[in-house]
Amino acid sequence: MNRFNYLFTSTKGLILTAISLVAIETAIFQTLSGPMVEWGIRDLTVKWLGMDLNPAERAGRIIMLYHTIAMAIVAIEVYMMTSVVPMRKHEQKNINLLVTVGYIMAMVFGLAFAYWGHNFAFHGLFLVGQSLVFFSGVLLAIAFNPWKKEYYVTNKDYAHFKSGMDMERMAFFVMAVAMLISAGYGAVTGSFWSNGHETFLAEDLIRDPNKTHLQKAIVGHLHIMVTLVAVSITLVVGRRLEFKGLFHKIAMPFMIVGTMVISGGVWSVVWSPNAHTFIYIGSIGVMFSALMLVIYSWKKLIHDNSIELGYKKPNVFQKIKALVHDPLKFGPTWQMVFMNFTVSGIGIFMAIKLEDIFRVWPAREERITLTGHWHILAAIIATIILMYYADIAGIKGKARKWFGWVMIIGSDIAFASMTIYSMKRLFIPQEVAQQGLMNTTMLLADFGLGALLVTTAILLGWKLFDLFKGDGVWKKEAADPELKTTRTSNPVLNLKKENEFNSEGGEQ
Repeated sequence: MNRFNYLFTSTKGLILTAISLVAIETAIFQTLSGPMVEWGIRDLTVKWLGMDLNPAERAGRIIMLYHTIAMAIVAIEVYMMTSVVPMRKHEQKNINLLVTVGYIMAMVFGLAFAYWGHNFAFHGLFLVGQSLVFFSGVLLAIAFNPWKKEYYVTNKDYAHFKSGMDMERMAFFVMAVAMLISAGYGAVTGSFWSNGHETFLAEDLIRDPNKTHLQKAIVGHLHIMVTLVAVSITLVVGRRLEFKGLFHKIAMPFMIVGTMVISGGVWSVVWSPNAHTFIYIGSIGVMFSALMLVIYSWKKLIHDNSIELGYKKPNVFQKIKALVHDPLKFGPTWQMVFMNFTVSGIGIFMAIKLEDIFRVWPAREERITLTGHWHILAAIIATIILMYYADIAGIKGKARKWFGWVMIIGSDIAFASMTIYSMKRLFIPQEVAQQGLMNTTMLLADFGLGALLVTTAILLGWKLFDLFKGDGVWKKEAADPELKTTRTSNPVLNLKKENEFNSEGGEQ
């Protein structure tokens, strides 16, 4: 029972459970594609697990698989947010409970419906799970309410409105509301299945000039949901790194306005031909806010680690050493920078040169580039989540450095290789001459991703082994207070609610 309480009530345990379920799902379903098909592994998996893989239903299965993974990732971010953003204790428990039951129901019954026969009772339970996740989001938005005076800031180092309202809390609130509306776009379209809407993969419609409103809604839905997941992890990492001061005051208005503009732009894709103009403007705001976080965090890491390493007046090389001294602190913000070279920058370049370059290429090449675009973004977010979890799990010493650097170097090699592979026609226009580049980039991508998977497996194996120990780390994590930040809300108002309000966002 103690282990159950740890896994399903504590923040670290909930994150560990969700990561483990996603890892198991990924390990199983990765055997159904790629080289696993040529090696015959897919056939073994299908036979051993009794899967029903009707080729005509491939798109529907992939959509279901993506949704089950995405909801688990959203749940992980919810656990992070409820642990670092001040809210009442019962709000935290209710939100965590609903999102946990919801994503597990959606994962189990969604996959059962898609891959093991079409029992529509399972599909109904999948929808129930999605509804619970959505309702947990409603409760999260209510808990983020920035207008409540007990959440007003008293430390003027943090971004705030003239009234004292917390701008960072407003950014969390705007993100949560935008995600609920964006989820509604997918839900409404889903309600029209077989009544004006049919299953499709977004990359299959890139050159269809006559997309329906429902198809446009789905394309917008998948783009904005991934974007808002990135916004939320940026806010969480900022909270973890104690983001404050001038850079914080500059960043938060851009994050709030950027999130609102980019969300509105994506929603207007359904009816407006000028929607991408708003998307570009909103993206600039969000990216500029993330840049402020990167500058602040790197300055802080250099200062703090220079003291730890004994540098009184560090030179350039010592500053670089101090910056990268702790890969689990450096990694998340580095991935945000690296994202610009493999996702954001490539996306903007494609949009600007779409008609001049990419629409001249064969449709297959544009499809590869676009598919890689959002897969790389999702995978970079996953590496940030894993480094965040490893940090709060308290990994120390050489294991901390090995885990952090394998995550950083492995992912960067893989994603850079994928980017070069997808853009290969820019470097080698002749298709017959591309084979050498393709072989090299695919080998490097497989090596990088393999390193990530092995490292994650080792981390989860260690945590599994630890669970079987009576006095393992899990017991200390279950007994200790939850995640903490130095950020507090109004201390006077908090004293009146000390029995129900945790100013550090965790369990008392």
